[in-house]
Amino acid sequence: MSGSYDDSVGVEVSSDSFWEVGNYKRTVKRIDDGHRLCNDLMNCIHERARIEKVYAQQLTEWAKRWKQLVEKGPQYGTVERAWCAFMSEAEKVSELHLEVKGSLMNEDFEKIKNWQKEAFHKQMMGGFKETKEAEDGFRKAQKPWAKKLKEVEAAKKAYHAACKEEKLAISRETNSKADPALNPEQLKKLQDKVERSKQDVLKTKEKYEKSLKELDNATPQYMENMEQVFEQCQQFEEKRLRFFREVLLEVQKHLDLSNVASYKNIYRELEQNIKTADAVEDLRWFRANQGPGMSMNWPQFEEWSADLNRTLSRREKKKASDGVTLTGINQTGDQVSQLNKHSSFSVQSNTVQSVQSSYNPFEDEEDTGSTVSEKEDNKIKNVSSYEKNQSYPTDWSDEESNNPFSSTDANGDTNPFDEDTPPAMEVRVRALYDYEGQEQDELSFKAGDELTKMENEDEQGWCKGRLDNGQVGLYPANYVEPIQ
Repeated sequence: MSGSYDDSVGVEVSSDSFWEVGNYKRTVKRIDDGHRLCNDLMNCIHERARIEKVYAQQLTEWAKRWKQLVEKGPQYGTVERAWCAFMSEAEKVSELHLEVKGSLMNEDFEKIKNWQKEAFHKQMMGGFKETKEAEDGFRKAQKPWAKKLKEVEAAKKAYHAACKEEKLAISRETNSKADPALNPEQLKKLQDKVERSKQDVLKTKEKYEKSLKELDNATPQYMENMEQVFEQCQQFEEKRLRFFREVLLEVQKHLDLSNVASYKNIYRELEQNIKTADAVEDLRWFRANQGPGMSMNWPQFEEWSADLNRTLSRREKKKASDGVTLTGINQTGDQVSQLNKHSSFSVQSNTVQSVQSSYNPFEDEEDTGSTVSEKEDNKIKNVSSYEKNQSYPTDWSDEESNNPFSSTDANGDTNPFDEDTPPAMEVRVRALYDYEGQEQDELSFKAGDELTKMENEDEQGWCKGRLDNGQVGLYPANYVEPIQ
């Protein structure tokens, strides 16, 4: 037997090597992936810029809302200024985040877009010019070697088939020798078949070895040509990788506010404003302007005057109180508000005197009935429970109902920051963005969720709405749009 044969030799082992025919397509596909990765990076930066914008808007809304609440609230003095410094910090940080958003979109996003346009050139028939050039280069470099490889595969197949036929002929000849019923002529035919099979094996083996040698001789040139095209693809990919690294570093610089001088100054200024809060100074101011330190127009003996001190009857007082605005009450409100201005703790003595002299709690009930009624009406209509300009009734009583510290507001039964809003027709709206409620009275929803707007937008940009599960709360007005 001139050649050995093994059935396992015919099993083709799959290879994932770059040098296999057609496996260069992964390198070609990388060019298309580079274009897609540019789109992905632009989308990534665009989403981050949108987050920066939303965060800046939320900071501004938060600062506006709480600045109004603190200014209207009972806090005063240096601690109030320290508290308001947080809102100033939020407004300044909001501006910086808007600058970050602008840098991401106007610089980084546009830079990637322009580079992508310059690096990848679309063809009229689809695809990119760079991809086609790489595909053609690899195909041209691989075609001669692939042709010889095909010849080797055909020669190998023929050789293995001859070996298999030789093995089968020898087996038949051996079996026939043990069969006495077989005549000599049939045995001679089997022997001739074996001889022809051996000659076929020699011929196919020689052809197989020759084609394999030719393939080996063509392999160095094949590898050189493939390497050349591959290096061109590597250079193109290297440009993309280096560009991505450059862009990511620029994005990092835009996002890193810790190296921005103005950002550091914001928190340095915030710390200074907080440290300037002085409890002793605030207590001294409150004592001088709201406590025992206030001047008092103590009662003094006054001569009787017919024109200035004409006594009104109860009926005349009642008629006068129905439609007359008491100037003393208005002056009290204006003058008390002047005491609460942030710019100064000084209070004019004549203002305090007018506040004290506008109403005397020790006058007779007849003389003060209209004044107390007018004060109560004015307080209900114009003063919330936490406004600094609130004026308390000055008539003293043992009853707890007249005690300003026994109200439900003092016990925390009501929300001091609730504001009356005019009723509005219910409207169905759809969420534009995700929102996670920051307070217990705020709603949480996802983009695309539908809810019902119950009240119109207030001064702070908030609306009252109801989710489909029945939950009622507040949400930012600019986060939804009406459903057409």
